[in-house]
Amino acid sequence: MTSQGQPAPGSSVWTAVFRHVRYENLVAGVSGGVLSNFALHPLDLVKIRFAVSDGLELRPKYKGILHCLTTIWKLDGLRGLYQGVTPNVWGAGLSWGLYFFFYNAIKSYKTEGRAERLEATEYLVSAAQAGAMTLCITNPFWVAKTRLMLQYDGVLNAPQRQYKGMFDTLWKIYKCEGVRGLYKGFVPGLFGTSHGALQFMAYELLKLKYNQHINRSPEAQLSTVEYISVAALSKIFAVAATYPYQVVRARLQDQHMSYEGVLDVITKTWRKEGIGGFYKGIAPNLIRVTPACCITFVVYENVSHFLLNLREEKK
Repeated sequence: MTSQGQPAPGSSVWTAVFRHVRYENLVAGVSGGVLSNFALHPLDLVKIRFAVSDGLELRPKYKGILHCLTTIWKLDGLRGLYQGVTPNVWGAGLSWGLYFFFYNAIKSYKTEGRAERLEATEYLVSAAQAGAMTLCITNPFWVAKTRLMLQYDGVLNAPQRQYKGMFDTLWKIYKCEGVRGLYKGFVPGLFGTSHGALQFMAYELLKLKYNQHINRSPEAQLSTVEYISVAALSKIFAVAATYPYQVVRARLQDQHMSYEGVLDVITKTWRKEGIGGFYKGIAPNLIRVTPACCITFVVYENVSHFLLNLREEKK
C-alpha cells in the first residue's frame, strides 16, 4: 500500500475495492428493496402480464391496469395478485442490497486519495459495474419470478400450473433447461444495467446539485421529501430511456413462447407489434417503480446513515 492509500503495484484492484465494503450498505439496500417490492408486487405482476402480451391465445386479455388487477383478484384472490412474490422479494432484496454494497465500494475506491468529486461518467461506470456483478448472482430469481407470474388460471387452453413455488421453479428450470435456463434474459439484463447506471448517475448528481443550490455540504443528508423527489426524478428518467430491455427480457423468460435469442425477440416484436410492442406495460411499470424507488431510497438512506453513525459512535 502506498502512502497515498492506493494499492501497491501488482496488488489486486478488486482486493483494494473490497477493502471499502460496508455491511451497512448491504443491510440498508436489502431493507429498502424487500419493503418496496413486497408493497407494490401486484403492479409488477400487471407489468409482466402486459409486457408479454403478444396475442397468444392462452393469455388472458386485459383492457387496462384496473381490469387486470380485478380479473386476477376475482379468479384467485390476494394469492393471485402475489404470484411470484417470493423470488421477487428475494431477487429485489439481494439486488438492491448487493447493488448498494458493490456500488459504494467501487465509488469509495475511486475517490480514495482524491480531493475532487467523481465525474458524471465515473458515477455511470461505477453503477454499471455494480449492476453487472449483481445480475450474475440474481438472474435466476428473475427467471423464476417471471415463470410464476405467467401461470394463468381460468383461461381456455391454459396449461395446468407447472410450478409450485420459488425453489420448485428454480429446480425444475435447472433440471429441464440446465444453467442456461436459469440465465435466460441475462443479455438484455446486462443492457439493463444501463438503467441502474443512468438512475444512480442522475440520483447522485441531483443530490449534489440540490445541496449546492441551497448552500449545503455536498454530503449533507436530505429530508425524506427531498429524497423522494430526487429518487422519483432519477427513476422516471432511467425508465424512459431504457424500458424496451424489460419487454425483451420478460419475453425471453416466458415459458409459453420460445425465441432463439435477443435479436429474434426484437425482430418478431417489431414485425408484429411495431414500436409500441417495446413499451407494453410501461404505465403500470412507472406507477409501480416510481413509489417503489422512493421507498427503497428513503429506507436505504435512513438505515445506512443510522448504521454508519452507530459505527462511528462505537469507534
